[in-house]
Amino acid sequence: MTDTHIAVQDDSTMTPVPASESAAIFSLIERAARDPNMDIDKMQRLLDMKIQMDAASAQRAFFESMAAAQAEMPQVVRDADNDQTQSKFARYETISAAIQPIITKYGFSLTFSEGETTKPNCIRILCDVMHEAGHAKQYHADVPFDNVGMKGNPNKTNTHAYGSTKSYGKRYLKCDIFDVALKNEDDDGNVAGGQVIEAVSEKQLEILRRLIEETDSDIKKFCDLGGIAALPEMPANKFESAVRLLEQKKAKMQQRGSA
Repeated sequence: MTDTHIAVQDDSTMTPVPASESAAIFSLIERAARDPNMDIDKMQRLLDMKIQMDAASAQRAFFESMAAAQAEMPQVVRDADNDQTQSKFARYETISAAIQPIITKYGFSLTFSEGETTKPNCIRILCDVMHEAGHAKQYHADVPFDNVGMKGNPNKTNTHAYGSTKSYGKRYLKCDIFDVALKNEDDDGNVAGGQVIEAVSEKQLEILRRLIEETDSDIKKFCDLGGIAALPEMPANKFESAVRLLEQKKAKMQQRGSA
């Protein structure tokens, strides 16, 4: 077989080189396809290269739009009361009304579904985040089935608990994806008494999550007891007491295991 070649036209009739690399490769493919001596394997490699470059470009556009969207996200007011924990939370409708215009502005769309989880008595909530450039990413949260109260007694039907669990997972997964902060109506930009209340650091979050996993603690109940909607909202000045509480639980579990 003769070596594959792409004919170069005279400068006076040559098509201008496209600005993007992906478009340039597509132009090469178009011209090569018209060549009767084109090697099919080489044509396939060109197509594969274009697919990879388009995917990389779509991924970059996704990340850039996500960063821009997160930078514009407002704080959302907790507008509903949790009678069991005497705390407040933000309803899904409130969260969506506040952030959906920004999500749409930057070309994102969301779909929620359920997946399989290995964690007992949990529902895995899936969220597929799709971007207009073509890239998509899936996020998930394993949410404990919400059919008992703080003391462990059943407090709703299974149908009601299913709906409550899905609603909880959707609203907090949506907030986590777009880094949305929740606040109470009397908060002033996370300032109280003239002093800024700092949240726990990423390193402290890692410690808390590890201890929660090691003690098989219910993260939803742990947050409710702390009066926060999600773990990243824990005030830094509460970190040591939270760790101490979890380590005490861990020690008791180890004592029972060695008995």
